[in-house]
This record gives sequence, structure tokens and C-alpha cells, in this order.
Amino acid sequence: MTIHNPIHVIGGGLAGCEAAWQVAQAGVPVILHEMRPTRMTEAHNTAGLAELVCSNSFRSDDVDYNAVGLLHEEMRRAGSLILNCGDAHRVPAGAALAVDREGFSKAVEQTVLGHKLVSLSRAEVPGLPPADWDSVIIATGPLTSPDLSQAIRAQTGEDSLAFFDAIAPIVHRDSINMEVAWFQSRYDKGAEVPGGGADYINCPMTKEQYENFVVALQVGEKTEFKEWEKNTPYFEGCLPIEVMAERGMDTLAYGPMKPVGLTDPRSGRRPHAVVQLRQDNTLGTLFNMVGFQTKLKHGEQTRIFRMIPGLENAEFARLGGIHRNTFINSPKLLDAALRLKSMPRIRFAGQITGCEGYVESAAVGLMAGRFAAAERLGQAPSLPPLTTALGAILSHITGGAKAETFQPMNVNFGLFPDMDVRDIRGRALKGRDRKKAMSARALADLDAWLGLVRAAAE
Repeated sequence: MTIHNPIHVIGGGLAGCEAAWQVAQAGVPVILHEMRPTRMTEAHNTAGLAELVCSNSFRSDDVDYNAVGLLHEEMRRAGSLILNCGDAHRVPAGAALAVDREGFSKAVEQTVLGHKLVSLSRAEVPGLPPADWDSVIIATGPLTSPDLSQAIRAQTGEDSLAFFDAIAPIVHRDSINMEVAWFQSRYDKGAEVPGGGADYINCPMTKEQYENFVVALQVGEKTEFKEWEKNTPYFEGCLPIEVMAERGMDTLAYGPMKPVGLTDPRSGRRPHAVVQLRQDNTLGTLFNMVGFQTKLKHGEQTRIFRMIPGLENAEFARLGGIHRNTFINSPKLLDAALRLKSMPRIRFAGQITGCEGYVESAAVGLMAGRFAAAERLGQAPSLPPLTTALGAILSHITGGAKAETFQPMNVNFGLFPDMDVRDIRGRALKGRDRKKAMSARALADLDAWLGLVRAAAE
């Protein structure tokens, strides 16, 4: 029997535990490093592995019509530890998968540590892993320790780990009313390049619409920071939209909503103010609201942002938020198999890669563990198809998103390649029918991929 050097996984959250489980299930020894209780974080209450520090909900479990429900099913079929324990400790929550927090976390810890190839080290890894750790997965999450954060920053040259994570909403392209909005860049910049000069979707506002919108921002209900977040400063160049609104009625009109260089093709005039949206993924299915990072509560965001002409029926792939976070610019720094380009012995997994949510975090841990184990066994990592939820997340964080505007993202159908599916009358399917077709395609492609992976391992 071949004895392999261990793979090291740093971080005992959902992503780290899932990665360690996948490595061990492939027959490779793994050492899981968790700094708690030697060093606690501001958010954790216990030293247990896979502690759920926020909601106990893994969100929708609807495999046919919801992208996260589809991701649940894909992870189940791929042998996910997190989904297996989640299902075992499920509590009533309608169509959502919610779990008993304590029972879930204990089950994950007992299961992963019960594997004969997994060992646990209760100590902080204070910087980049030692050179003799030739395969490492860093899955330390949004509360990565200061020393490790600084080491990552020094290695990557990125300086985006210290401020609040200011997230702007992202809108599904097909929900924008293009009878009101139009494509144009300011002053038609880039028009000299073939196909250039129309990179932004513009939503115009009259003076009255703008002033009503500013008032709504000023009085809208905001989220409150946690105690340990309160002293983390805003980045002045990335202020929440409502903070700018509070500085005066005209602040936004001279800031991110300035209309200069833009002409409404329907009126032939410059609007009083403009909301611009910029393409957020290579597929062109998602558009980011430029300068609209916000700490408005989610219900308020939906209500207020639908006051914007052209977004009256907007469907949001992700709403905005402000919270302290640690994540790397994955599209710039990682290769397709989640390896750090400047130091390939290190992989990243979980929320530190820029995925958002417990399920997505565990999913990236699942893939990182599989990739690392395959590499240790002398096999080339097999990437999941882009048409699957796993593949869509992986593609987004490793190149599908634009590095210049990269922000954390939940799984959603806007990350998937489109498909031309039609009914018996030849009409393109939309809405729920289209989502169901995309889910069916995903599971068929996933099963084929899992079959190929099993065959390669035999």
C-alpha cells in the first residue's frame, strides 16, 4: 500500500471540514488545522468544528427551480459531508434546508475526526505554511487571523483585506427594462474600438425622481454592525450609497449618479441623474449597479432600487451589504483548480475565495479537496462542467468574474451558461420552466462528470 504525504487543511469551518473529508475519502491522509480554542475569533462561541455562527439555514432545497437547491443535490451526489450531516439534522423550515446548529456541528466534527486518515492540530498557523507542506488548502473564512491575512497580502500583493467588504447589488440582465434604459459609455469612450463605446446600461432619472430616490435612501432602514465590526473603517473611495445620500441632496448627482457624457436616445437630452450598471460576468447575464454598495436592509433595497426607471421589475442575483470580510481577488490570483498562481502548493477554499454563503463555501471546499487529492495521487484534477452549479461557482471565482470588480457571490442561475430550450410551439422557455431545464441539464452533466472521475480513480 502506497503511503502518501499528508495534505494540510487550514481552517475547521464548513469548507475546511468538507475539504478534509474529500481528501480522506480519496485515500490520502490529511491534517486539519484549527486555531480555536488556542485563539478564538470575534464571532465564534465554541471550539467546535463547523460551527454555524449566523443563520442555521442552508436556504432553499428546491432542486428544480433554485440554484442553491440544485447545488445541494449536486453536493449530495458528490458525497458531501456537510450535506449528509445537514440532512441528518434537518429541522422544519418549509422548502428550506435548516439544521439544528449544535447537532449539525457535532456530527460534522465526529464524522470527519472519526475518519482513520484525518488528524487534528489545535494550533494557529501564524503565517504562510512551512515550505515542507507541499500541498495546502487554506479555508480560513471571512475571519482569517490577522497574521495569516498579512502573510497572504504580502504574498499576493493584494491590499483588499482590511476594510469593510462593500457589496453592490447585481441584477439579472433579462429583468432590466431596455425600453427605458440604454447602452452607452460616458462620452462614448471606447467607440473607436470595434464593438466598443457601449459598455454600460444607463437608467435615467428626472429631477423629481432623483430627489424622491435620495430621500428614500436617507430614511431607509439600515442594518446594524456587530460590536466587533464597529471600529473597522469605511474605505472613503467605496462609501455606502446611503452614506453619500446623507451628505446632501446633490452628492450622488455629482458622484456615482452623475449624468455627464450621457444622452438619453429617446429624449435626446442629458438626464438629471443616471444609474449605471456594468457587466459583471463574461456570459453577460449579470450586471453590477455601479457605486451602489449599501447597508440598507434587503427588503428596503428591493423596494428602493425598484424606484429606479428601468429597474421597476429588477430581479436581483445578489443584494448589497457591508460587513467585515477577508477574501482574495480569486479571478486574478487563482488558477482553474483553485491553486495560488504565485505559489501552486497552496489552494484556497471557502468564503476566502469570494463565494458567499455556507453552502457555496462548503462546495468550494469539496472541489478543493478533490483537486488536491487527485494531484497527490498523480492524476490531473477533473473540473466539473460549467453547466453544473459546482462548475458555475468555480468558473466565476477563477475567471468568470471580472477581477476589477470582483465581489463575493452566492450561486444563482445567472452564473450558468444560457441554453436555448423551447416548448412544443417553438417558443423559448422562460422563468421557472427555463430554470427547471437548466437544473435537469446540470444534474445530467454532473452524473457524467462523477462517472468519469470514478473511472479515472480506478
